[in-house]
Amino acid sequence: MSKTAMIRARTEPELKEKAENIFNELGLNQTDAINLFYRQVVLQHGLPFLIKVPNATTRAAIEEVRRGEGQEYASVDELFAELDI
Repeated sequence: MSKTAMIRARTEPELKEKAENIFNELGLNQTDAINLFYRQVVLQHGLPFLIKVPNATTRAAIEEVRRGEGQEYASVDELFAELDI
């Protein structure tokens, strides 16, 4: 099948560079990666990864952090220690 459809998108330069570095490690170029993503969307009949709308508790925590409030942790272990997990 002839590849004649064009996709144009804007993204952050740093995100583009990081993604392209990973594509290169995988032996892919941008076109290969986009085609792979599109094929997976078709095969899965949706996004090939889980996307969820955050619940009320998570949304409140996100807003708290955006306001510069909330607790910061140096590591996940530190967080779990405070949560007693």
